[in-house]
Amino acid sequence: MTDRRSTEDLIRDLAAAPVPARFLPGVAVCGMAGLMLGGLALYFAVFGLRPDLGSAWTHLQVQAKSTLPALLCLSAIWLALVSARPEGRILLWPLAIPVLLAFALALFRIASADGSLVAEAVGQTALACLASIAMVSAPPLAIGIAFLRRSAPTRPVLTGALLGVAIGAGVAAGYALHCTDDSPLFFVSWYGLAIGIVGGAGGLLGHRFLRW
Repeated sequence: MTDRRSTEDLIRDLAAAPVPARFLPGVAVCGMAGLMLGGLALYFAVFGLRPDLGSAWTHLQVQAKSTLPALLCLSAIWLALVSARPEGRILLWPLAIPVLLAFALALFRIASADGSLVAEAVGQTALACLASIAMVSAPPLAIGIAFLRRSAPTRPVLTGALLGVAIGAGVAAGYALHCTDDSPLFFVSWYGLAIGIVGGAGGLLGHRFLRW
């Protein structure tokens, strides 16, 4: 009798509970994109675009600094939204396309160099790169995790990490319009590290907040 009463009480409590907010992928993407664009706009208002952006954009490596992270962002956000559903099937190979293209550019630069490339790899703005991408990524990552709490991810760490990679890559694509270090060795190393840091933060937040 006690078990039956407890079951009835549980059913009654569940029926009286408010309906959870519905997860709307479009709203989540728009919210994160809006924060990313707003953060980048504020960053550009303070620090500005690179002064020679128009002429520099004619070079392949400058185009690659923005387009490859943008491609990684699109792939990762799609996979993050797929993984936010329990029935979602995750295929991570789309992430490899921009990564392999970036490494191909770096290897080509190494093969075509005559001397040491350490200075190119270190660049002049490495710490600013890491700090800027992480700082601008923080608000959209937080709001993205909040949106994904309305979903039902069965792989919370992976979902959070994919979200972090998407946001970090999207911010890096915009930050590249400010950055004047154009060597593939620089942006593969430092943009890659920054995206990895944001992705790791997303994984930690996913473990903490996206578990059922």
